[in-house]
Amino acid sequence: MATNTPTTSFSIARLYCAIFGHNFYLSKNVTKHIKEYKCSHCQKEATTNVRGRLVLMTPKLKEINTALIEVQAKKMARKSKTSKFQSTR
Repeated sequence: MATNTPTTSFSIARLYCAIFGHNFYLSKNVTKHIKEYKCSHCQKEATTNVRGRLVLMTPKLKEINTALIEVQAKKMARKSKTSKFQSTR
């Protein structure tokens, strides 16, 4: 029987990141404290965790960040509705 093993494609970008490390840039502001980053060489994504450290993006973290974006948008919309200028006496 022949077994198929998945082959990984060779990439100079992956090799560069393996030797020198990732070069992350800010790709998205999720909230004031949580941000998403992307490597300029290998396109891997990372986000900040609760302690402020970078961790590689997982599907669960991506889902959490999407939910945080929605909550933040609702909060800002509600805040802009209720914050009218008040007159002072």
